[in-house]
Amino acid sequence: MKRIAVFPGTFDPVTKGHVDIVVRGAKLFDEIIVAIGINTKKAMLFDLEQRTKWLEESFKHVPNVRIEHYEGLTVEYCKKVGAHFLLRGLRNGTDFDYESHIAQLNKSLNEDIETVFILSSPELGYISSTLVRDLIIHKGDYQKFIPFDLI
Repeated sequence: MKRIAVFPGTFDPVTKGHVDIVVRGAKLFDEIIVAIGINTKKAMLFDLEQRTKWLEESFKHVPNVRIEHYEGLTVEYCKKVGAHFLLRGLRNGTDFDYESHIAQLNKSLNEDIETVFILSSPELGYISSTLVRDLIIHKGDYQKFIPFDLI
């Protein structure tokens, strides 16, 4: 069985933290699908096309990573693409509390799904898309938190 993992998120924008987790996870799985979740109720700073381009650029040198997007439940998307793993990054205890509840819910919805957590690298543990978005909106220095000159 091919070990396929889904790394879901909005990636608004993609950060060095995202890249770190996926590159490290790529050593564990045969394939990682970086899946951009489409949530029409959540306002995005960047459109789907732009986020897709950034992710494609960020992972162009990682052969077992592909970029897709999806709507609906993540576990249903996993079933559709034949993935049995969800890859998630943890920055801190707050992330663990939040992510562990989601992992348990997903397991109750589909017992074939295992969530695999990777701890963020210490130097990246404080980076989040939310903080980077705030820096971008308020014209702060955001470049050191994203993989390359995205904007």
